[in-house]
Amino acid sequence: MTSHLEARYHRQRVPLLWWLGRRTYLAFTLRELSSVFVAWFIVELLLLIRAVASGPADYQRFLDLLGNPAMVVLNVVTLAFLLYHTITFLNLTPQAVVVKVRGRRVPKRALLAGMYLTWAVVSVVLAWLMVS
Repeated sequence: MTSHLEARYHRQRVPLLWWLGRRTYLAFTLRELSSVFVAWFIVELLLLIRAVASGPADYQRFLDLLGNPAMVVLNVVTLAFLLYHTITFLNLTPQAVVVKVRGRRVPKRALLAGMYLTWAVVSVVLAWLMVS
């Protein structure tokens, strides 16, 4: 027979992959996981800046490292998670931000459309700058 004290601390076991049970749990968990890839991207960008600042030899070594198939796969996965992170961020913003123009609230769809349009324009400008 268990004592009252032992019963109070009983916790039901939760499966390791409990978050796969519902689509909303999966989306939330992937959103949280995407932060790791955002951090990786920032570290990689800082390492790139350091390599460029250190001279052509270090820059070439860094490019060779990025050409490694494992790094290519990691960066493709990182890109997918960065896109997911950005899309989920943009989709949640109208729920957290109220924008008013002339005293009237801007509709959520209009705010969302403006954010996606801005993202697209900035992406095109940056791509153009990199190719030019």
